[in-house]
Amino acid sequence: MAQVEWFDDLTIGMQFKSPEVVVTEADIKRFAAEFDPQPMHLDHEAAKQTLFKGLAASGWHTAAIAMNLAIQTRPFGPHPLIGAGVDGLRWTMPVRPNDRLHLVGEVMSLTPSKSKPQGIALVKWTMFNQNGEEVYTFTPIAIVPRRG
Repeated sequence: MAQVEWFDDLTIGMQFKSPEVVVTEADIKRFAAEFDPQPMHLDHEAAKQTLFKGLAASGWHTAAIAMNLAIQTRPFGPHPLIGAGVDGLRWTMPVRPNDRLHLVGEVMSLTPSKSKPQGIALVKWTMFNQNGEEVYTFTPIAIVPRRG
């Protein structure tokens, strides 16, 4: 794949793949205790009584992991990931302790600005677990600089 540094280097259908991360039970409970303190994220026995039928990561924890993996992937080279919003945010399957997650992104749309040295790139990101099951999707509305 060609080196991506600018909006102009992106093409429809271009794909990116992140490194893998393991989500531990301690990670799930630590995030939940601070940001989403609900039983299905904090306590095995209580979680069994919920629709998750066991301990599961907060959806917002899953989103934060996905953001970290997208940053590590560096889809826009040296430029930061700056967004104007997010489309298609979906939690499709619970993330469990010891899941190994990775992210795959695909460029869906490219719209150059008519008045600014930038463009809008829609990259659909899909996060998968170790079984290849989709657990999360999101499509940020990314603002990417164009060549001077």
